[in-house]
Amino acid sequence: MPNGAEDMYASSHRILVSHAPPEAYAPMTRAILAKLGYAILLPEEFEALAQEASSVRPVLRIVDERQLGEVPEDATPVPILVLTGRHGVTGADARIVGAIRRPAGMHELYRLVQQVTEDTPRATPRIPTHLPARCCKDGREWPSTVLSLSENGCLVRSPEPLLLGSRLELEFDLPRAGTIRVSAETAYQLLPDLGLIFHATPTRDRDAIKTFLTDTLLR
Repeated sequence: MPNGAEDMYASSHRILVSHAPPEAYAPMTRAILAKLGYAILLPEEFEALAQEASSVRPVLRIVDERQLGEVPEDATPVPILVLTGRHGVTGADARIVGAIRRPAGMHELYRLVQQVTEDTPRATPRIPTHLPARCCKDGREWPSTVLSLSENGCLVRSPEPLLLGSRLELEFDLPRAGTIRVSAETAYQLLPDLGLIFHATPTRDRDAIKTFLTDTLLR
């Protein structure tokens, strides 16, 4: 097997086969998706892996539109995500389930891969954290901890009880970005913690969270 393919597969749960040149992806996209549980293998890497484990099957093929004619016909059709220009694709090939403009960025590609391959898709990556935070509600303020974070929400451990559906303000600090302030709603419990969904996050804070997620995944 080519160098790196075995390690990528061992640390991932789902395989994506890429029929696209490196420049069709934004920098570090392949490395970050591997850390999120998706190994992007070249066709020759996948073939070498399949020779060792015949039951291995890709969940998706990512194909540059200029290479669609080179994609093999699988015994059981594998969905295709096309990397294309701004005009998109026509969907003439029944295997095509979506398209994204080149170069494919990590966040956009992750969202589409989740939609195609997961029963309960997540729109944005979530990473574990341990960030000191402050909750503010009805004039009261108390310390809490952000245990995991995504662009759209977080899991928080709060010493104060909160009813589901409650609205509050949450503040926490990110390296190099400073204090992030978001309006949030308690959406679910993951005992003993609470899941918050962010609402109307300012662009500056949303971009700071996205940068923090990317930087953390690249470590």
